[in-house]
Amino acid sequence: MTSPTPLAGLTVVEFTHMVMGPSAGAILGALGAEVIRVEPPGGDATRALVGSGAGFFAMYNRHKSSVCLDLKSAEGIAQAKALVATADILIENFRPGALDRLGLGYEALSVDNPRLIHCSLKGFLDGPYQDRTALDEVAQMMGGLAYMTGPPGRPLRAGTSVIDVTGGMFGIIAVLAAVEERHRTGRGGKVQASLFETTVYLVGQHMAQLAVTGKAAAPMPARISAWGIYDVFETADEPLFVGVVTDSLWAKFCDLFGLADLFADPRLQGNNDRVREREWLVPRLRELFACMTRAEIVAKLEGTGMPHAPIGRPEDMFDDPHLLASGGLEAVTLADGRETVLPALPVALDGVRPGGPFALPEPGAQQSLLNRTLSKD
Repeated sequence: MTSPTPLAGLTVVEFTHMVMGPSAGAILGALGAEVIRVEPPGGDATRALVGSGAGFFAMYNRHKSSVCLDLKSAEGIAQAKALVATADILIENFRPGALDRLGLGYEALSVDNPRLIHCSLKGFLDGPYQDRTALDEVAQMMGGLAYMTGPPGRPLRAGTSVIDVTGGMFGIIAVLAAVEERHRTGRGGKVQASLFETTVYLVGQHMAQLAVTGKAAAPMPARISAWGIYDVFETADEPLFVGVVTDSLWAKFCDLFGLADLFADPRLQGNNDRVREREWLVPRLRELFACMTRAEIVAKLEGTGMPHAPIGRPEDMFDDPHLLASGGLEAVTLADGRETVLPALPVALDGVRPGGPFALPEPGAQQSLLNRTLSKD
């Protein structure tokens, strides 16, 4: 089945590094846009990262072409301007003012290409913090996410680059809004997204909790749950998450596990009642589950509509039967020729997943694209 390419015909030039910018370009590329990744001579340093950064390039640079330009030279700047002159979208996530100083800011480029949509991904939107250096972790610490994730007094960043990627997604939302507006006006514009403001948006539900209740939200490990049963339980072998989020599911839960006494208990009739009684209710259930294997519990819950989940690890996803059957993993040939699979864009268009098999380009593998753009001058 042919993968959908709703953004075919759009050309994107990407001056990016690390995760936030590349993730934005990867989304557009997976949806069919032509994405030209500009790397420095020899290739982006992200290609050579080790440790937790070793997967950055492979994950966030699929569905792109690569050209290498020396933006410290007059020739490289001229080539960059030629690329952008016929492009629809530019994406960048370098330090504030870096591209402006090179003559690659929106104000300069829009003179020759008024249809250009210039997407700037930064640490902070305009304001007192705008010139600060930010990383995913900086934003998580400043914006309240690390506070909410760790136990009290021990802030803990989320276990993936959630703000980089979500910030890139917000950038793409702005880009697509600008594309729609360009249909009406014929002109592009400058759009921005940022790490800090993205973090604050994500913790907004906790800000709203304070506004509604007058009480500040506690960090997640110490929170008062919205549900009476919404926990990870140790079983006789492997842990399992179970959630009982409605009164009808509570009735079903009690029936499945032979808990008629709990179902009849007047203290547990409604969800809010069960929240108030968690101090003794949850330990009772922990004792029950500790005597059963995870498979035994799942066998009872499967097909009942009861939310439950084993505790998966990233490495488990390569063999996940749902992902394998549904097209959730796409084939990728790494730069060294090895083949693997990585997560496809998590959307479906008319029931079909976008993207498809892809080989990561060597640095400058599509350098001939420069000849195409220069020939148009």
